[in-house]
Amino acid sequence: MVKKRVLFVMCSALLLAACNKDTSEEVKPVSAEPEEVEEAVEELPYTTPFTGEKVAEESLLRPILVTINNHPDARPQSGIASADVVYEMLAEGDVTRFLALYQSEIPTNIGPIRSARSYFVDIAKGLDAFYIAHGYSPEAKSMLTSGVIDNINGMNYDGTLFQRSNERRAPHNSYMPGENVTAAAEKVGASLLYQKKVLYSFYEEQDNVKIGTKANEVSISYSNSAFNSTYTYNAEENLYTRASAGEQTVDDLTGEPVQLSNVLFFEMSHRIIDNEGRRDIDITSGGTAYVAQQGMLREVRWENRDGLLVAIENDGSEMLLVPGQTWIHFVPTSPGIAASVSYSE
Repeated sequence: MVKKRVLFVMCSALLLAACNKDTSEEVKPVSAEPEEVEEAVEELPYTTPFTGEKVAEESLLRPILVTINNHPDARPQSGIASADVVYEMLAEGDVTRFLALYQSEIPTNIGPIRSARSYFVDIAKGLDAFYIAHGYSPEAKSMLTSGVIDNINGMNYDGTLFQRSNERRAPHNSYMPGENVTAAAEKVGASLLYQKKVLYSFYEEQDNVKIGTKANEVSISYSNSAFNSTYTYNAEENLYTRASAGEQTVDDLTGEPVQLSNVLFFEMSHRIIDNEGRRDIDITSGGTAYVAQQGMLREVRWENRDGLLVAIENDGSEMLLVPGQTWIHFVPTSPGIAASVSYSE
């Protein structure tokens, strides 16, 4: 009996020692891979009226429309890449000028600024824009002084609200700093509150717009080759860059190229109205139009709807724009849009 008890005690001691040894060793936890949790992307509640981009706050700024000089001595222009929409059209002497529309963003400097024409004023009226120019034709002066639209002109504020650059010669050196836009409106008693809700129609950002003929490069020719332009589509960025007279269009403020989502061409009747070669352009009758989007080119039409120039599909519905910035060319009916616009794959 004694032997059995001793054996039991020894076995118990050995078992206890083994247990103590096991518990004294460090137990390494098994690492589990963290589960990937997909974060919900918050839908931004507002859409910018002229670029169709989603933003957190509603756009309450009235459109600002500025006549921008496009003479070769005025290039590169300042603030041109910030424009929501740019209209390009002939003035006199086969020279084109820009009307740059700002609403989403006001750049730190805008220009060079040039003079008004009557059809510039009509476009500003259709947009209910605050219009900025430096100088005017006789017809435009009459319209502006009669109060057709809210406007300010560098003829009255040269050297104050309008600033001259020492790096360029007149008339290619008049600019308005972005911080002066509000002061300019206050000076003439104009509201900058966005009251006439002008809205374009846009595709959703994820939409794949492949309508028409493949055209990775689209060109527009005017009678003066210094104003001929080519738009080249970048499929990776889904944007067009622009070159004028063979030189890329960049913003002088940043040195970065202008990038566009939509390029449109509107055919319009042009006529010479005086000995200076000034023109009148029919922006009311509508006509043939082309649109370049996502590397494709197709024919549509344009119409003037309550002063706003819009592109129309064959079924009469308003053409949708790809979200982003837009460039619109006015093309004379002679030689016509088919002869003036060309493309290549």
